[in-house]
Amino acid sequence: MFQNSSNGFSILGMSIPRTFTCGAVLLMWLFWSPLLIEAQNDSITSPTEVKALRDVRNSLIDINKNLSNWDRGDPCTSNWTGVLCFNTTLDDGYLHVRELQLLNMNLSGTLSPSLGLFSNMTILDFMWNKISGSIPKEIGDIKSLVLLLLNGNQLTGPLPEELGYLPNLDRIQIDQNHISGPIPTSFANLNKTKHFHMNNNSISGQIPPELSRLPSLVHFLLDNNNLSGYLPPQLSELPNLLILQLDNNNFDGNTIPDTYGNMTKLLKLSLRNCNLQGPVPDLSRIPGLGYLDLSSNQLNGSIPSGRLAENITTIDLSNNNLIGSIPASFSGLTNLQKLSLANNSLSGSIPSTLWQNWTLNGSERLILDFENNRLSNISGSATISLPQNVSLWFASHTMLCLDFHDVYVPFHTLMFQIIFRLKGNPVCSISNLLQFCESQNDDLNNQPLTNTSDDCPIQSCPYIYSPTSPVPCFCAAPLLIGYRLKSPGFYDFRPYRNMFENYLTTGLKLELYQLNIQNFQWEEGPRVKMHLFLFPVYDASNKSSHIFNTSEVLRIMSMFTGWNIPDSETFGPYELLNFTLLDPYRNVIPTSPSSSGVSPGALAGIVLGAIAGTVTLSAIVSFIILRIYLRDYRKISKKRHSSKASLKIDGVKDFSYAEMALATNNFNNSTQVGQGGYGKVYKGILADGTVVAIKRAQEHSLQGEKEFLTEIELLSRLHHRNLVSLTGYCDEEGEQMLVYEFMPNGTLRDHLSAKSKVPLSFATRLRTALGSAKGILYLHTEADPPIFHRDIKASNILLDSNFNAKVADFGLSRLAPVPDDEGAAPAHVSTVVKGTPGYLDPEYFLTHKLTDKSDVYSLGVVFLELLTGMQAISHGKNIVREVNVSYQSGMIFSVIDGRMGSYPSDCVEKFLNLAMKCCKDETDARPSMADVVRELETIWLMMPESDTKTTDRMSIDHEKTVSSPSSSSMVRHPYVSSDVSGSDLVSGVIPSITPR
Repeated sequence: MFQNSSNGFSILGMSIPRTFTCGAVLLMWLFWSPLLIEAQNDSITSPTEVKALRDVRNSLIDINKNLSNWDRGDPCTSNWTGVLCFNTTLDDGYLHVRELQLLNMNLSGTLSPSLGLFSNMTILDFMWNKISGSIPKEIGDIKSLVLLLLNGNQLTGPLPEELGYLPNLDRIQIDQNHISGPIPTSFANLNKTKHFHMNNNSISGQIPPELSRLPSLVHFLLDNNNLSGYLPPQLSELPNLLILQLDNNNFDGNTIPDTYGNMTKLLKLSLRNCNLQGPVPDLSRIPGLGYLDLSSNQLNGSIPSGRLAENITTIDLSNNNLIGSIPASFSGLTNLQKLSLANNSLSGSIPSTLWQNWTLNGSERLILDFENNRLSNISGSATISLPQNVSLWFASHTMLCLDFHDVYVPFHTLMFQIIFRLKGNPVCSISNLLQFCESQNDDLNNQPLTNTSDDCPIQSCPYIYSPTSPVPCFCAAPLLIGYRLKSPGFYDFRPYRNMFENYLTTGLKLELYQLNIQNFQWEEGPRVKMHLFLFPVYDASNKSSHIFNTSEVLRIMSMFTGWNIPDSETFGPYELLNFTLLDPYRNVIPTSPSSSGVSPGALAGIVLGAIAGTVTLSAIVSFIILRIYLRDYRKISKKRHSSKASLKIDGVKDFSYAEMALATNNFNNSTQVGQGGYGKVYKGILADGTVVAIKRAQEHSLQGEKEFLTEIELLSRLHHRNLVSLTGYCDEEGEQMLVYEFMPNGTLRDHLSAKSKVPLSFATRLRTALGSAKGILYLHTEADPPIFHRDIKASNILLDSNFNAKVADFGLSRLAPVPDDEGAAPAHVSTVVKGTPGYLDPEYFLTHKLTDKSDVYSLGVVFLELLTGMQAISHGKNIVREVNVSYQSGMIFSVIDGRMGSYPSDCVEKFLNLAMKCCKDETDARPSMADVVRELETIWLMMPESDTKTTDRMSIDHEKTVSSPSSSSMVRHPYVSSDVSGSDLVSGVIPSITPR
């Protein structure tokens, strides 16, 4: 029927020029559009709810235009994004909205009071957006509401009293907002509510004792708020309570009620850091208690001798004022993963029965932490004997295998361990226990789970090989799920992995092999975040088995979004972070089945549908013609653009857009780790499990193309341990992306911020300065040709998993002058001034002459930030000027950052003098980068050995300790870390810095 030709189109044998075709399409569309719009406006959704939806949209800011179809047709019959309706009309003859599912759409703005008009709604879901303002009290009018899901936004203000009068509410999730004020006593009326998830807010005041009347409550999560007053003893009367989690509140020195020992169904009690005093209650009468955390309080007295439940996994009583001995009842708890009694005043013996006769299976481990007590011996013995094939972790990254063969084994070859800590106890005076008295690292929770299919041909699979399929190399398109356990009942996930896979696939009614846990990561809470891949069922007789059908996608989605997966006592409550639909599911959206009643509204819908169908058929003919034309145009346009940045560079991979989308859950907001003038930075996981940082330019914009090409060309030939390495790039579908190695500890600026929870020590700051300087020295002296960075700042210095510094962002870099035929080279490059205010070299700013000393000035500003914690420019104050004023007045130590703790004053003074020299206004007065590195090496050698050893342990040789991608979604690549304890510049000779 249609045939494309070079000069136009042929329809039924008649040749039509392109210009005439486009004009005809336009005229046809102008003719039919009014009729179509008129038909659509006669909607069969309740007019009240149509208006309410428009009010909701108008109160939101939708920068990604996810709701752009909310002005097209009828909400229930035109499939408005996120709007799900009942499939039959009600007594009033209209369709009504059943669910509003707007999860993770990057929406901002506020919630409209018109939400209260959805009188039949059961699910209201705005999770993981950026919505601000208060929660409308009108939501309390939705008497049918079952799920109220507002977590992960920026909501403020108090909780409306009206929410306490929702008779059918099952779950209220407002966690991770900025909600303030008290908990309304009206919440005691929520007789059907099982889940109170209100953690990570600013809720204040007393927990209302009236909440003890709630007959259905199972999860009470109020951790990380500003609660005060006393813990209501009446909470023990809650008949079905499973989890009571109130960590990080301030209960004013009150005690834990003894009645809490009567909560017979309780599985988890977590009251960490709540300013509680008094004795530890006897909890031995709780038969199913699996997790107990009362750490970081002011509890006193002795530990109750009653035996806790057999299934308990975690006992944490650390950081209290407990006295007496370690109860023998802690022995023989076969599911125990962690027993922490550190930082108390316990005395006497350590019962050897805690680890004797211990049986560990698979990847299990047991942590016994008794640091900083007054323990004097080990149950009458001066040795620690372990069962056969049980290893014992001690010191940094070293494993001793005590299997009676006296063999040392690297940690990654061992399957189970006992981690034993005795530091700070008199028992450490026993010579053969010294190895258990050193600082230790037990960060083994974040472990790789990614399965690979290395033997499968990459080119043969347009999707992903299922690593768990019953047949090898089963190529299929998975669903990508961001999933989090909000309050797990264990300390270590690894032994529970198989149980979890069975639990989730059973709940989803899937085969076990359809689930692949791509990785997992422990987060603050503690919580466990996972990336799940769900694969379709393998069917050898069905050629389409490599994808889910639409109904199955919608079924699985509704299982997650409707919280239809049964709760687990072991895994606790879960939350959906994202549900990513990549090709070929991109166009799958929740739809409302056609109305099947014979009411006037339904009949009108059928008539309107027929009219719309006729109009649409005509429009389709026009659209096909237009689409053929536009497709050819886009191909030409895309080809033109892609040719601008088509690069083929050895060692740098050219990624497709699909690979980048898959790595980032379709550029989901939850994967975004940064943003700048160039665009956004995402944390991605490549198909082989490699974790990368993906810098994506502003969509459909060619701004920054020069920087894009510059960075690829420069980084492809720069290889140094203190420079961030380029993995690849993507230049496809109008997108420009750069793919780097991922730096899990973020930017130096993040760690100097007052919001940083763990301030850097002076030794770590000095080592960061030295690593940064070495990276820049390589650019100035060893790169061929040399390079001026031009944008050195604290946010462009990244820190890897061991806090090794790496210089990043070469988009503004310039090549240094090249010597002429006689060997002479200009000292500067004349160029337009670019860089960041506060870090700009004053002479470069005035003269436009860029030199290596321009980078020295910028690095000097970073040094001042390291020393003071201040920003380069803050509230109009320049850090160089402020430090100079303090220096001139003799008050220099008054500006030193007190958060870094104690420091050797002579080393700090020398470092400060170096920073001031780097920041001289006159170029010639500044040291060269080689002099900077040499001076930093000298300062490092002056440092106390205890400080340098501490930081050395952070940068162990990764060629000796190589691991796969971890659950914290980071990859530790084999490389030799920066050895700052040795001096490669002290001799005064500039070394040849070999690229690594």
